[in-house]
Amino acid sequence: MLTVLNEERHLRDAVASVLDQDYPGDIELVIALGPSRDATDAVAHELAATDPRVKCVDNPSGRTPEGLNKALALTKFPVVARVDGHAELPDDYLRVAVEALERTGAVNVGGLMGAEGRTPFERAVARAMTSRFGVGNAPFHVGGEEGPADTVYLGVFRRSALDAVGGYDEVFTRAQDWEMNYRLRRAGGLIWFTPALKVSYRPRGSVEQLARQYFNYGKWRGEVMRQHPDTVNLRYLAPPTALVAFAVGLLLGVVGIAVHPLLWGLLIPAGYLAGVLAGSVATARGLSLRAALWLPLIYPTMHGSWGAGFLSTVRRYIGLLPR
Repeated sequence: MLTVLNEERHLRDAVASVLDQDYPGDIELVIALGPSRDATDAVAHELAATDPRVKCVDNPSGRTPEGLNKALALTKFPVVARVDGHAELPDDYLRVAVEALERTGAVNVGGLMGAEGRTPFERAVARAMTSRFGVGNAPFHVGGEEGPADTVYLGVFRRSALDAVGGYDEVFTRAQDWEMNYRLRRAGGLIWFTPALKVSYRPRGSVEQLARQYFNYGKWRGEVMRQHPDTVNLRYLAPPTALVAFAVGLLLGVVGIAVHPLLWGLLIPAGYLAGVLAGSVATARGLSLRAALWLPLIYPTMHGSWGAGFLSTVRRYIGLLPR
């Protein structure tokens, strides 16, 4: 199942990667079509007209969880795979995933988000998205040993498990995968990560698009934590904490221009920027100079946007406090 919105550029490749699988069983692909402003719908309907395995369903809201639920309702097989319009599956993806489901008894199996860029900027974003300095230590970003996980990229599910928890929660515009996997785990299901599954992912192509993406990541991860307080994790609190510390330190430093003792406040933002430069140098190996020069801008964009998105939910937390 695949939800798309303004994916004219990537849709053909994404669909081809599904239809060309070496999986020995039958395959169907349901595409949920949001209100795109480009030729996405025309491309999707053309693909459906030329291959009976492809079906389309309208998703007027354009929201991902609603599109996933609409696509899920049209599927008929006991195993369901989520696909992304920015992603391309390796030829053995479904075969390896189904084998892992059977071997482990898991209700969802997934692997690595293998970010791969084409332009210098996209290649720099891809490097940041696969580095611990950029995104922390989540296995589906940076890799790791096969085993149980909190969440995985995309996912290949037992249909019965999705039905048992009521499908995707349509409250979550973003972070619906993490929230779904949380409910599956709470119901006793096993989420399994395997590095044998690596899906090519095309990063956003501009600073503005990247900032918007990570702001939404932070905002909706904060919403998951608000709805499910037991999911609070220090790793997710680090970006908003760092952003507040940076802003406060900068403010104290500015004040300290007139009041000398407060100049120490500049140590916090200066230390972060020094860390960004060091992290950029450490993760630039193998990149072209043009790509590497983007890293000192990309890391603060990702960190700061995620933190700002998370902090945008603070007023909702405050609303829950007793008066």
